[in-house]
Amino acid sequence: MNRWVEITFDCLPLRTVVRRDVPLDASPAFVAFCERIKAALDKHGQFNSFYLYNGRCTYHLTNREELGMVQFRFEGTVLTDQEDRHTVGCDLDVSLTRETCDWLSEPIVDWLRETVLRAVGVEFDRYIQAGDLEQARQRIEKLQEAADAEGGFIGMYL
Repeated sequence: MNRWVEITFDCLPLRTVVRRDVPLDASPAFVAFCERIKAALDKHGQFNSFYLYNGRCTYHLTNREELGMVQFRFEGTVLTDQEDRHTVGCDLDVSLTRETCDWLSEPIVDWLRETVLRAVGVEFDRYIQAGDLEQARQRIEKLQEAADAEGGFIGMYL
């Protein structure tokens, strides 16, 4: 472990969502996910907005794995500047999922929950700088081109 905060997520650039319809045979969980994407699109628009899902933020408060770990899950939208170079805001649903910290109290959970927003903003800037955002865009463009060439349905969640 070489970081103070571990953050993982999957990213969907909202500008890549070209259709809003949900496949008729979609599972209830997938339908709910699609609805959350639609709500993010309605609230933030398609440009300079990125939907993060399967997000996890883990704080290690001691140097022992089994003691002092606090983990949150998050999902929602990260907003960037006009050039997609820096995070300007996060609109995330954050909830505590796991902890190994018997001294944890509700005010600390609330403070850490708020800190997740700031930590994700910092990590998303690192994601951009590492080129991961551009690689994701290129993968999505290729998938879109392939689907267009085949006349197939690409839908919302490639």
